[in-house]
Amino acid sequence: MAVLTALPRYVDRGLPFEAFVYRIAANKVADVQRAVMRGPQPTDEVPESVDTAPGPEAAAVAGEQADRIWKLLHKLSPQHREILTLRVAVGMSADETAAALGMTAGAVRVAQHRALTRLRSLLPTGGEAL
Repeated sequence: MAVLTALPRYVDRGLPFEAFVYRIAANKVADVQRAVMRGPQPTDEVPESVDTAPGPEAAAVAGEQADRIWKLLHKLSPQHREILTLRVAVGMSADETAAALGMTAGAVRVAQHRALTRLRSLLPTGGEAL
């Protein structure tokens, strides 16, 4: 929205248009940082329920685990990685995965088993959960 409202003031000075957009974004980030530095503001409203969202520590741990998982997945062949993504992450059945990849459902199951076995062998502690 800030870019759209500032667009009429844009003057081409030989610089890339991205520099204009970047400057607006940098100013918006600085505004947010200044607002955070001012500290919390008291409010008359009381939250209706307890916030059960994960805190910063849980988010950091989850991010670290995701990074480790991606590193392990990139050690697999592209086909194994794609099969695991479709079967586990997307939740497709073996038949749906087979149709998407041009394989038989049995071949998908075998490849999935081999990919999971390979992942277990790549775990640093010999198959222990991340």
